[in-house]
Amino acid sequence: MQHEIKEVHPLLDENNNIIEPGYCKKMLPIYNKKTDFSSRFHTKEWDYYYIGNQHFGLALTLDDNGYMGLDSVSLLNFDEKFYVTKSEMQMLTLGKKNLPPTSEKGDVRSASSKCVLNFENDGKTRHLTGFMANFIADTPIEFDITLTDFPEESMVICTPFEKPGHFYFNQKINCMVAEGWAKTGPKEYLFNKEDSLGTLDWGRGIWTYSNTWYWSSLQCIIDGHRFGFNLGYGFGDTSAASENMLFYDGKSHKLEDVRFNIPTDNKGKDLFVEPWTFTSSDERVNLTFKPIFDRFDDTNVLVIRSNQHQVFGRFYGTCVLDDGQQIKLDGQMGFAEKVANRW
Repeated sequence: MQHEIKEVHPLLDENNNIIEPGYCKKMLPIYNKKTDFSSRFHTKEWDYYYIGNQHFGLALTLDDNGYMGLDSVSLLNFDEKFYVTKSEMQMLTLGKKNLPPTSEKGDVRSASSKCVLNFENDGKTRHLTGFMANFIADTPIEFDITLTDFPEESMVICTPFEKPGHFYFNQKINCMVAEGWAKTGPKEYLFNKEDSLGTLDWGRGIWTYSNTWYWSSLQCIIDGHRFGFNLGYGFGDTSAASENMLFYDGKSHKLEDVRFNIPTDNKGKDLFVEPWTFTSSDERVNLTFKPIFDRFDDTNVLVIRSNQHQVFGRFYGTCVLDDGQQIKLDGQMGFAEKVANRW
């Protein structure tokens, strides 16, 4: 079942339960979380941007996860097969970062002496600026990225958890046109609008303590057309809808369930840098994913743990749009991840 939400209304009832689980192609639900100490402590809110082309990428994360916040910058070089990630954590942010209640408009900023993330959004342009000190040895990274040409449609999902008062409200905006630069030391990475795109992962919710998710994203230009996808599953009650969608020239194409087939060794351990396959229950996705590297991080602090494998690589195979048109991938860059959290 894929239930589409078609009307504007509040996301939540008075007990923070989702009123209408399902998906939509625009930001129709209104985020209206009721706040008390317990909900502030367990609320997870983030803006995650990925800007990239077929040669290099930049990932920016600004989180307010209730009892802790996180600012993070990653630089990824696919040709030279290396990445660098640096993060700064804050304790007991409890909503103080004031992330906007809608993705459509609003600014957010997090700043310290070592890191500044500044995300400006006037509804027509997203301007991402900032720096991270001591990014490579004692050399900082600086960046200035502008995103424009927002697609008409995107992926919006309203997912309840089995536990009352817990939910996840998420939008993925793929294939925004990107232009700008990132610089560390003498090395400058230029993002040109002819070949560079940006994706936003906008998340708001009250989460349960222990969960695992799978997520894959791609954005590219094929024969002059912007194409991408958002694939994922792993947590919450998804009986009303999955978050799986294809994107083509600003339009969304809904998929059924998708499965990530990660190879394992003879003891069942995931082999993240071996080729994966992706299949869908409606037979519209048939992909092979060939990893370049695993952006791995394992944060383990007392009762909090986040074990993250975000694997970057190239996709091969086919995806089928709603009208039957087949999109062929022959090595376009994307990522796929498996993340296990106790938070």
